[in-house]
Amino acid sequence: MAENPIHIKFENSRNPQAEFDILKLEELFGKKYLDHSPYQLHLVEFYVIILIEKGQGLHTIDFTDYQYKKGTLITIRKDQIHKFHKGNSSVKGTALLFTDEFLVSYLEKLEALKSLQLFNEFLGVPKIQLSGMELIQILDLVKRIEQEYLHVNDDYSLGIIRSELHILIAKLYRIKSRNNQIISNRKYLNEFINFQNLVEENATKFTQVKNYANIIGLSTKTLNTITRSIVNKSAKEFIDDICTKQIKRLLINTELSIKEIAYLSGFEETTNFYKYFKRQTQQTPEQFRSSFR
Repeated sequence: MAENPIHIKFENSRNPQAEFDILKLEELFGKKYLDHSPYQLHLVEFYVIILIEKGQGLHTIDFTDYQYKKGTLITIRKDQIHKFHKGNSSVKGTALLFTDEFLVSYLEKLEALKSLQLFNEFLGVPKIQLSGMELIQILDLVKRIEQEYLHVNDDYSLGIIRSELHILIAKLYRIKSRNNQIISNRKYLNEFINFQNLVEENATKFTQVKNYANIIGLSTKTLNTITRSIVNKSAKEFIDDICTKQIKRLLINTELSIKEIAYLSGFEETTNFYKYFKRQTQQTPEQFRSSFR
């Protein structure tokens, strides 16, 4: 059987009213799950910040493997697929879990959306290696959040945690910006994000640039200018990237036939689907699916 990702909704058994939670990695790896383990593929419906404080290992995010060690920080966007790898018994660290509503309900909408850009894999890398002073500062923030959440936990705690989390994200944004690991304050950035959101919502319906140009009310030339200025790709290449990623998720996330996935991905002819996927990945759909068996 293929290793199908488990859909993980945000649930907080300790505080059902909160849309925020903390997990210690050493507890996560040692916990005996009845239905899943951290070593299985997960499709998360929330945001995750992972800080490694000790040890080393491997983490997979959307079909790419990332090595981590002390001082590594990993950001995972909502709806991404990820998993840990076995052999993490010596790893210690902290995972902060939260929904977009946890930030949006507190911050100004534009400020919240800017904060969530930190997790956008098209704008920056999901892994950063903190320097000695950076690690001290970030670890201090994480410990303050942990103290407020696990030990103080009064009527003011969630508000304080939101503020601390916003500071944490802003500091990570600054670190990525200094290291040229994220695109920020560039012309067309807002237009690009709007286009990205539209493509992610409609990639199984439309694969042509003109479809999105008509919806947005811009010319195809302008869309190409936008995507080239941000990710150095044509609008069509960008659309294909998102479409291919969604096809990959269907291939390993479901037991649907190739024909059914082709139809769900907007292809009336299965042969055209095969050609498209092979052109994008140099693999047939069956070859890609079997690599996760």
